[in-house]
Amino acid sequence: MAGIMDSVDQRTQLVGQNRLELLLFRLGGRQLYGINVFKVKEVLQCPRLTLLPKLNPMVRGVAHIRGGTLPIIDLGRATGGRGLEDLSTAFVIITEYNNRVQGFLVRAVERIVNLNWSDVHPPPRGTGRDHYLTAVTHVDEQMVEIIDVEKVLAEVIAGEEPAPQRAADATTLAAATSRKVLIVDDSSVARKQIIRCLDALGVEVIALNDGRQALDWLKAQADAGVRLADDLLMMISDIEMPEMDGYTLTAEVRNDPRMKDLHVMLHTSLSGVFNQAMVRKVGADDFLAKFIPDELADRVIQRLQAVCEGGNA
Repeated sequence: MAGIMDSVDQRTQLVGQNRLELLLFRLGGRQLYGINVFKVKEVLQCPRLTLLPKLNPMVRGVAHIRGGTLPIIDLGRATGGRGLEDLSTAFVIITEYNNRVQGFLVRAVERIVNLNWSDVHPPPRGTGRDHYLTAVTHVDEQMVEIIDVEKVLAEVIAGEEPAPQRAADATTLAAATSRKVLIVDDSSVARKQIIRCLDALGVEVIALNDGRQALDWLKAQADAGVRLADDLLMMISDIEMPEMDGYTLTAEVRNDPRMKDLHVMLHTSLSGVFNQAMVRKVGADDFLAKFIPDELADRVIQRLQAVCEGGNA
């Protein structure tokens, strides 16, 4: 299994082409699940786990890997299913989300598949509000479910995010009331976190679920004669999204003369220095790793101050 990740570093050319690669795995049954390869640091046979007092029941223990100690989350339990009983044949997918490294315990790891984001869709209507899916797709005529890992981590590890403590001055707050921020994120947890942060600054928020939806909305506004760079303070977009990713959304915005001056910040749980290069390639103005409320508030306040001063930061 070690060889399955050997060429991950060579896959960055997919980014910016509205493509992704999913590592497919199974939990307790026949259902296939997927996780973006860029979130994965390593895949290994389940190591010996150490139990600690008062661990969340979703955390099966901690593992000592590469000189560090990582929580190992039973992904089946964490998404409302049964936990794994036999760990001797289980695998751990080591991931990095939101500047935090953890392992996900799974029954089996299958293979990596190359997909277009346009073939990845939001969860079907009727799945309810309490599901743990952020998207679905099909591979070899079998449905693959993509888990909302940010929701899992918010419930298992992160807990409730604090409101930002950074305060804006009166002039900046006055500017906030006249400008809107468009946020684009397929994770309901991430949208709520960002909205709570911007509400504390007095900024009006428009929240959309994916890049395709956002691009359609922006085009409709432009068709109606709205000057988007004047009406919107900025767009804060996730990168990983069904239908259209944040890199492609940004490139489409920059290629449309009616919206090319819109301030775009990419806000993502994806880690890696390649993100900085991709920000420059697609023409985004800023990049911020998720999720520290004060850092997000700082970027929005800086943008508000630039607008107050007549700049275009």
